[in-house]
Amino acid sequence: MTDFHTLYQSYAPLVRRFALFLCGNPALADDITSETFVRAWTSRGKIQEATVKAYLFTIARNLFRDHLRINKRWTELEESIADPRTGVQIHAEQKEEVAALMLVLQQLSEIDRAALLMRVQEDMSYEEIAQALEITLATAKVKVHRARLKLIKARAAFKGVLS
Repeated sequence: MTDFHTLYQSYAPLVRRFALFLCGNPALADDITSETFVRAWTSRGKIQEATVKAYLFTIARNLFRDHLRINKRWTELEESIADPRTGVQIHAEQKEEVAALMLVLQQLSEIDRAALLMRVQEDMSYEEIAQALEITLATAKVKVHRARLKLIKARAAFKGVLS
């Protein structure tokens, strides 16, 4: 097993991005990321390298779920989340489409959103998703598929409105 500093350097950006997409709040995503690594550091068991990403995502997801239970409400996404890869101003139409899709994403159930983000954003295998979410492999595949369909339908509806 690599040292904890290397583990943090390798996985902190991925955990933060995952947390940000779950909660939509940069400050809360930072808190979830920090607490995820505190819990990983203080855990009694040894982290297996083959499953470290799923392990950290499970901790982050559970922390987000704890936050929801405590606050009993959804946190709305900010109107614009800057994409650090783009230097050019995004067109107004693209902003509206992204906002509409983010709204649909936030309306997915927490487990469906987590499954989709793990697959699409983090390129996790269905087996890793099933393990992280404590569901069967078939259920993981169905959840990702249905979440994708909802986003595709929402995008098609949005494009239809603009035409």
